[in-house]
Amino acid sequence: MRKIDINTWNRKEHYEFFSKMKSPFVGLTAEVDCTIAYQRAKEMNVSFYAYYLYKSVQASNLIEEMKYRIINDEVHVVDTLSAGSTAARTDGTFSFIYVEYAETFAEFYQSFQKEIEAVNNSTGLRLNDDDVKISHVRYSVLPWISFTAIMHPTNFNSKDAVPRIVFGKYHVVDNKKMMPVSVEVHHGMMDGYHIARYLEEFQKLLNE
Repeated sequence: MRKIDINTWNRKEHYEFFSKMKSPFVGLTAEVDCTIAYQRAKEMNVSFYAYYLYKSVQASNLIEEMKYRIINDEVHVVDTLSAGSTAARTDGTFSFIYVEYAETFAEFYQSFQKEIEAVNNSTGLRLNDDDVKISHVRYSVLPWISFTAIMHPTNFNSKDAVPRIVFGKYHVVDNKKMMPVSVEVHHGMMDGYHIARYLEEFQKLLNE
């Protein structure tokens, strides 16, 4: 992790301006083509959710601005982003899961499966210290609905710079599986341009 010198940072005014707001967050929803990724997951006989989650974490790590965090009123860049996500249970509840980044999907998937097993053998949210890990991107998934917008719960903490990404149910358009992706970030850290860069990298990885 390294600290950014705010006085020489090209986002100094952006950071100071938006950080004064009770809700300095900006978000948008766009669609990605997950046709190839869906087929790849089926060919490997793995969870489609785990597969595109890994691709998203990979894409997030390519965007430095997604690694910006506010710690003790200073801006830092974390080294590597991991996934803090959700997993549903058969009783209609959900739990948080925590999957560290790995160099290969096979390693990531192994950790993912362990977390899913833990969810199925537990109740509640499984809150622990990892829930506040600044190196995570906060993920969620709504596989039952193809949404066009979403609102997150918040405590209006203007120092919370952890990105929030939500995936929805894919729908078919012109024989392509299109999946909605909601991205919400701290506007002092990122703009629409950086969100677009993440979505572009995510799409490239989904097409591999």
